[in-house]
Amino acid sequence: MQKIIEEDLKIISESLKQFKDVIKGKTFLVTGGAGFLGSWFCDVLNEFDAKIICLDNLTSGSKKNVEHLLGKKNFEFVGADVCTFRTDQKLDYIIHMATMASPPLYQKYPIQTLDASVLGTRNMLELAKQKNVKAFLFTSTSEIYGDVPNNRIPTPEDYYGYVNPYGPRSMYDEGKRVAEAYCYSYFKKFNLPIRIARIFNTYGPRLDIKATSQYGRVVVKFIDQALNGKAVTVYGDGSQTRSFCYITDQMIGLFKLLLIPNLDGEIINIGNDTEITISELAKKIIQLANSSSKMTFEPLPKDDPRRRCPSLEKSKKLLDFYPKVNLEEGLNRLLTWVKQHGD
Repeated sequence: MQKIIEEDLKIISESLKQFKDVIKGKTFLVTGGAGFLGSWFCDVLNEFDAKIICLDNLTSGSKKNVEHLLGKKNFEFVGADVCTFRTDQKLDYIIHMATMASPPLYQKYPIQTLDASVLGTRNMLELAKQKNVKAFLFTSTSEIYGDVPNNRIPTPEDYYGYVNPYGPRSMYDEGKRVAEAYCYSYFKKFNLPIRIARIFNTYGPRLDIKATSQYGRVVVKFIDQALNGKAVTVYGDGSQTRSFCYITDQMIGLFKLLLIPNLDGEIINIGNDTEITISELAKKIIQLANSSSKMTFEPLPKDDPRRRCPSLEKSKKLLDFYPKVNLEEGLNRLLTWVKQHGD
């Protein structure tokens, strides 16, 4: 395994050591397990000797992300569709992450994106009910908030959102909103132990380095452009904001939400609450990469959110979650990983 990933796994594992006995020997189904976040889930579970069923049809995930786990007795890779997957195995926990989360990919596969969120979530909830799981974690998204007004920044979980249901992002945004409604319904009708994480922008090793590919999100795209001396492409005037959470913080928050008792039915933001404009991010990456790249500006895509910043009051109170990795530290770690493994 790559050195930086090993170091980050050690940080995550040390922060979650109180859950060691809860995880060890239990069976976890991770849908989307070969994706960016899903593969980190599999790695952390492996550190604690869990049994892992990694479900991924590889539309957006990559088997390369979990190849180091293949052949281990406690790890099973299943190449199947989350909408139709069945198993006779006992399950203790379900972590439902399967989706296509980047605009180029979900706009290329809009029906499959909707199906993963809607039909896939329904199928996983039925499976969770059948298996009587201890907890069901659904990874939702900050995108369900849509275009957030300034007076709701930082955005709390009780903001209902302002989302276009008929537009270029609707297959992802509305799919996640329907999935949350399914989770609510199964919690209320069947008392299913669901927990929902609204994830804000996350970055770290295993983000796909190819700027045009499925994981070509803004941080890794800027890094790729800066390291190769290309123009750093900013959409709009660059004044739109995002809040970026490094992978170690994100995984610690997600595991706490999954495993802390008495959180059934809760929806909690997981992210970093330091807001930065996209133009400032571009300048910082160019500087850290010692690059001669210049910024270029292109039209802002339709329905692109103007601001993103989570309120973390609920996660601090219920999860004792405090992001520890500042943006410069995280970017330096990702830059190092990209230089070593960005092929």
